[in-house]
This record gives sequence, C-alpha cells and structure tokens, in this order.
Amino acid sequence: MRIGTTEYRHGLFLAPMANITDHPFRSICVSYGAEGVCTELISSKAICYGDKKTDRLAKLYEDERPASVQLFGHEPDVMAEAAKRVEAAFRPAYIDLNFGCPMPKLVNNGDGCALMKQPELCGKIVRAVSSAVGCPVTVKIRKGWDDGAPNAPEIALICEQSGASAVFVHGRTKAQLYSGKADREIIAAVKRKLAIPVIGNGDVDSASSAQDMFDGTECDGIMVGRGAYGRPWLFREIICMLEGRDAPAPPDNAEIRELIRRQIRMLEEEKGTRALLEMRKHLSKYCRLTPGSAKMRERINAASTREELNELADLLFPIE
Repeated sequence: MRIGTTEYRHGLFLAPMANITDHPFRSICVSYGAEGVCTELISSKAICYGDKKTDRLAKLYEDERPASVQLFGHEPDVMAEAAKRVEAAFRPAYIDLNFGCPMPKLVNNGDGCALMKQPELCGKIVRAVSSAVGCPVTVKIRKGWDDGAPNAPEIALICEQSGASAVFVHGRTKAQLYSGKADREIIAAVKRKLAIPVIGNGDVDSASSAQDMFDGTECDGIMVGRGAYGRPWLFREIICMLEGRDAPAPPDNAEIRELIRRQIRMLEEEKGTRALLEMRKHLSKYCRLTPGSAKMRERINAASTREELNELADLLFPIE
C-alpha cells in the first residue's frame, strides 16, 4: 500500500500513544519491523505558539523514517499553520490529523473524537491542512461517538473528498474508550466506501489477530497500539505470519536485556534526568512477561538510578 509516494510493504503501523511512543520506543519498534511510526499527540496551538517542549515531541529522527507527526485541534486555520511549520521543520512522510482520541482532556475542548460530531468541520480541517502542505494528509478516526452514532464511514468519505490520502480507523466508539471489543465490521464498511487506503486499528495483539484484521476487513494496513507496548517484537511475529513463514522464536533474555539497555541509553541522551521516570513505565511493561511481576513493579517504581534499573532488568531476565 502507499500513502503519497511512500510504499509500505506489509502496511504495519505503530499507533501514536500519549506518553509512550517517544522516539526511543518508536525506533525500537522500527527495528522489529514497524513500517510507519507516528509521534505522540501534538497540539496544533502549541506548535503555533512556538512551545519548545512541543517542538521536541514533534521531532523526527533518521532511524525511524518514514515517520509522521500527529496533530490535534479543531480550528482549520490553526491546524493548517501548525502543519506548515511541522512539514518545514521535520519533513514527515505524512501529517496525521487526530479526530479519534476519546480522552476527556481533548474531547471537552472540542478536539479529538468530539470532531466526529461535526462532519462538516472535519472536512474543513482536512481541506485547510491539505492546501497548506505538500506532504500527504491522513486522518485517524473512531467508529463514532457512541453505538447510536457509528458514523465512521460518513466521516471517512468526507475526509477523502476533502483531500485525505489515507484513513486510520479504530473500531471502538468514544464511549467505549478502550473497553470491550473493536468492531471490525465498521472498518470493513469504511474500506468498502473509500478509494484511498484504510488502515484498521483495535485489538491487534498477536500475529493471528493481525491476520484476522486483514481477512475480516480487507483493509490495506493495520495499526498496532497497546499490543506492542512491552512487546515491540510483535511486529516481527506479524511479518512472519503475513509472509507465510514459521513463527519466530520469542526473544531470549539476552535480547530483551539489550533492548532495555538501548532504550535507557536513548532516553538519557534525549531526556536527561527525566529518563529514569520515563523508563520505569516501560520496564514495568516488559516485566509483565515474568513471574512475580507485581512485586517487581514496586521495586521498579522505587528505582532512583540507571544502575538500579539495569540491575532489575538483569533480575527479570537472567542469562544462565
């Protein structure tokens, strides 16, 4: 599949996740086969105000390309200006517009999934951003606001007609947040309605569920979110299945330990003293694979130095 001029062989994307998909984690997912990664949610207003912290969040690195930046907001002119600045500064493969985040912080301000209640405004935003930049513009949406208003096909068609180059569809409503099951039929309905690529998202946490997403929706690609958190090698497993190869052996302890050390090093280089706090949550996710993980998470959350984190990683993943 293609988005603009960029080809994605298997159509495997890492979902943007706030406070998770920073550059070190994105880079690790790419090393395991993710073909398209995206920044965390970026405020269009903050970009326009020149906020330095936001600029750091939006930065893209050579080891993760083709990569994209995801913007949120609800004002077409502000979104367009932010997109222009992002394109000039970071050269993304595409700019993704978030019309799907269900969290109250965004929704209560008219951003994210709140936009799915305003189809006309969605079209205005896509037209404004598409006219402002040279790179492709994509949109991330959900099934709808709630089960009484599953309007993803309508919104997706408006976005396509307004200039979107691809649509990412999460099969849950705003009301569901991340509970229940993702509705794959709604993703299939969007696919049937559009000519541009449709990427399915929701409940992809194994190679078999990835195959089921492709088979059940006929989507062009899939987006993996929480399934890859603490298990970035999931992308490698999915690729083997899609290519008809035997499932790869799970990573051994030596591989996981080196992965953790790499992530710590990258976090220290980019975030300095904040690296320790950032790595605690990641290490806690890796440790869910091990016995006694609840007690070990308590020790991880009490760690105060890089050496302590490395020692805990050694305990979690011993090498005989």
